[in-house]
Amino acid sequence: MASRLVTISTALIVAGMILLPVTAVLWRGGGFGSLGPADWAALRFTLTQAAVSALFSVVLAIPVARALARRRFWGREALIAVMGAPFILPVIVAILGLLAVFGGRGLINQALAPLGVPRLDIYGFHGVILAHVFFNLPLAVRLLLQGWLAIPAERFRLAASLNAPVWRVLEWPMLKQLVPGAFAVIFVICLGSFAVALTLGGGPRSTTLELAIYQAFRFDFDLGKAATLAVVQLCLGLVAGGIALRFAAKGGMGAGLDRRVARWDGHSIDARLGDVIWIVLAASFLLVPLLAVAVAGAPGLGDMPSLVWSAAGRSLILALGATLLTLALALPLLSRAGEAAALLGISVSGLVLGTGAFLLLQPIIRPADVALPVTMIVNALMALPFVLRILRPGLDSARQDFGHLGAALGLTGWHLWRVVYLPRLRRPLGFAAGLTAALSMGDLGVIMLFADGDSSTLPLQIYRLMGSYQMEAARGAAVLLLGLSLGLFWLFDKGGRSGAEA
Repeated sequence: MASRLVTISTALIVAGMILLPVTAVLWRGGGFGSLGPADWAALRFTLTQAAVSALFSVVLAIPVARALARRRFWGREALIAVMGAPFILPVIVAILGLLAVFGGRGLINQALAPLGVPRLDIYGFHGVILAHVFFNLPLAVRLLLQGWLAIPAERFRLAASLNAPVWRVLEWPMLKQLVPGAFAVIFVICLGSFAVALTLGGGPRSTTLELAIYQAFRFDFDLGKAATLAVVQLCLGLVAGGIALRFAAKGGMGAGLDRRVARWDGHSIDARLGDVIWIVLAASFLLVPLLAVAVAGAPGLGDMPSLVWSAAGRSLILALGATLLTLALALPLLSRAGEAAALLGISVSGLVLGTGAFLLLQPIIRPADVALPVTMIVNALMALPFVLRILRPGLDSARQDFGHLGAALGLTGWHLWRVVYLPRLRRPLGFAAGLTAALSMGDLGVIMLFADGDSSTLPLQIYRLMGSYQMEAARGAAVLLLGLSLGLFWLFDKGGRSGAEA
């Protein structure tokens, strides 16, 4: 009863922190505004690009995650960690990397020029899809890889002894549990596309709802129209979240003795070659743009002003605070109802949350004075659905396998968590904490509405350097931001996987 009360209270707090700013926007906007043809076109484009992006991300992640699950090689752990980098990168930094490879003067077009092949154009619908797959393929791989790693070693041993096809009896049932939820989460992420559509959309035909909300705020200051678009986006996100909950995994793949997984399948030449090809292609697609950013920015590391380092310190504080807050909210919400409340976080535009918070705070306090705390809270709310999606399958499996045994032994409350649940959540907890810290480290959204010169974060400082045409310093700061984001992700993720097979 006590744990249920904590869950309900936490869910109400989370829902309140999300819905209160939305209500403020609706109130200041004087109600709902009307939608024109351009807004309906933005809605259609948003749904289309989100569905196509999520489909490509999840479908391509299946062979990559399978290859990583059944192959052991030197540097595998580092490769898994680094392959997650695109999802946790600041959007503008990642887009610079994609332009360096796929842009008009990128590596691919330079290689195609001597062959007389028409130049690739990264702008437009296909550019938006490319960028979204670049960002979300690593997330899909890690979500599915967790599913493969959750299959007990004893199940593989039994399948081998019976000469049963591993794909049909073990892998396909696991994927049927995880793929719908992964698709829905990535779909909701792509619904909120802003910077990608702004930089790679190529014109009004590639406007998303998020970009339309920004235009209503920034250029028209039509809060009624912006509120209407925000509610439309909220409804879309809730529908996708409901689908994720409907098809979420209801249980694991059975209990095991936490032994090292030994794979007897995939020893044929074709299987080995196929796994190598998928790993190499995925690693190249994800890592080459990062290397391009690093090579271009390394010379600028020595040209950064002191403001960059103070901004980096604030970003670190912001990232660690958001991580702590996210985990504190996530653990009580590890249930279907809790995940439903948390899904509001990515169903609502972060820009709308920030604007609502600005409207609420402006009459009572100077917004710049609370820039970091407000940004920290919004980042925690936006990361919460991902954290719950990462943690819930492991907890559901542990409850199903060991819940009755724990109750029979008299383990309840904190003792049950300490002895049974937390050891089995160690790996996903580390991944979730690293993901949250890195995303918060590179966030550039709400801080733009609140911050002044004394409270800027590192991403905002990069934008200011670019605006003042200090490009060398901006590229150097981008490399610093890349290193800090990856460093935080690696530290938390490594801590979760320490002593466990990854």
